[in-house]
Amino acid sequence: MVFLFRLLSRLPLPVLHNLGALLGWLIWLASPAFRRRMRANLRQAGLEGAWPQAVAEAGKSVLELPKLWLAPQEEIARLVVQVEGWSHVEAADARGRGILFLTPHLGCYEIAAQHYAGWRPITVLYRRPRKDWLATLIEEGRGMRLHLASADLSGVRRLLSALRKGQAVGLLPDQVPHKGEGIWSPFFGRPAYTMTLAARLAESGATVIIAWAERLLYGAGYRLWLHPLALPVAASLEERVALINREMERLIRECPEQYLWAYNRYKRPAGAPPPPPVAGGDD
Repeated sequence: MVFLFRLLSRLPLPVLHNLGALLGWLIWLASPAFRRRMRANLRQAGLEGAWPQAVAEAGKSVLELPKLWLAPQEEIARLVVQVEGWSHVEAADARGRGILFLTPHLGCYEIAAQHYAGWRPITVLYRRPRKDWLATLIEEGRGMRLHLASADLSGVRRLLSALRKGQAVGLLPDQVPHKGEGIWSPFFGRPAYTMTLAARLAESGATVIIAWAERLLYGAGYRLWLHPLALPVAASLEERVALINREMERLIRECPEQYLWAYNRYKRPAGAPPPPPVAGGDD
């Protein structure tokens, strides 16, 4: 597998995306669980029409990873062919209070942090994969450019330390947290166990910036979108978490085919309390 990853990292992005689209359809045909989850999540969001493109994009999201983890920094930098909203990043950097980048599972969710790392240091929340060979590859490549903060209390301290230094941190706000690290909050009309970390880190005074990278057609690269998000500290934690989820919904509706619909967004972590009943539902 290590050899395969290194080989894939050397292929041009158009080839990886074409192979990835094929992989997505192979998984769709071979995995009933993949089909059920993708269909259920799209139906919950009212975006069923996006499923054919979403199947191909899911495969692309897998096969682009070796290049993003292992290719040289200068090659990765060239993949970002257009940036919208970089002035917000420069203004936040000049402010000196740190930057909190929030990137959903939308488009290429690896490239935003990699792009910023070519300009300033960034610390990202990192959940180590269970397979040691994969963790070694990630830490060898991605870890050489990004500061990795483990998804535990020590990692949270590292994120806070970076913000206090006026540096940037990044995380995926729609990643399901462990028990005790989230609350149930609406996501496309259904309770989803949602991390509170993003809302809490905003209390540091850091500028919150939404960042996501749109895959362009035919492997032409990525268009990086950046815009600030106001998270009023005076609002309750629950209100801030709900605001982040609403912003994620808005972004996803702009480009639904590139969201990772096969991700088990509505799962209940072991030991977490049951979700509240859905208004008008059968619970």
